[in-house]
Amino acid sequence: MAVNEVDLLAQIQASTEEGDRDQTVALTQQALDQGLEVTRILDDGLIAAMDVIGDRFSKGEIYVPEMLIAAHAMKGAMELLRPILTASGVESRGLCIIGTVEGDLHDIGQNLVHMMWEGAGFEVINLGTETTAEEFIEAINEHRPDIVGMSALLTTTMMHMPENIEAFKEADVLGQVRVMVGGAPVTQEYADEMGADAYGADAASAVELAKRLVDAKRTSTPS
Repeated sequence: MAVNEVDLLAQIQASTEEGDRDQTVALTQQALDQGLEVTRILDDGLIAAMDVIGDRFSKGEIYVPEMLIAAHAMKGAMELLRPILTASGVESRGLCIIGTVEGDLHDIGQNLVHMMWEGAGFEVINLGTETTAEEFIEAINEHRPDIVGMSALLTTTMMHMPENIEAFKEADVLGQVRVMVGGAPVTQEYADEMGADAYGADAASAVELAKRLVDAKRTSTPS
């Protein structure tokens, strides 16, 4: 039985917020079967849900586990939508590369940022953990991203962030991208010292920062 489009989108949003992956995927498939536009499902269902989740996290109403399960539900739906979005040529909000720096095996935080960025309409390429400066540079040259995100969870590995930025300068790629850094030991002061464009204190703030960075980059880039 067909469901009213507004009600169906509201159900997708609610199931995503609740972190019910199976229900979110099933409702997304139902919406596709009913002929709803993919961009409506994305904007009015999934992105709307992640906006609420990010806001609730910022207010301290939920914590990382709740964000993770909501993002996991969203990711399940995106597996259905991504091929259609790609085939239809729908423009993403921007392209982001993300990776945990060399020597650091921690990826929960950066995976959460990845999912939140994707839920906000960005295309994301995840380089994984222990990403060297050379690997970041190779990815920048290959994919021409808007943003490069670097994560570190250890004080012993966050020193690679300023080293990477210097390597980006030497490779003449720094001007092509905006650099965002984050992770437990990283601070705004440390980000400022190394010359990063932005510091994301958490996944929710990383989404808003990414939007601003992409808008600023496109405004400042000659057409």
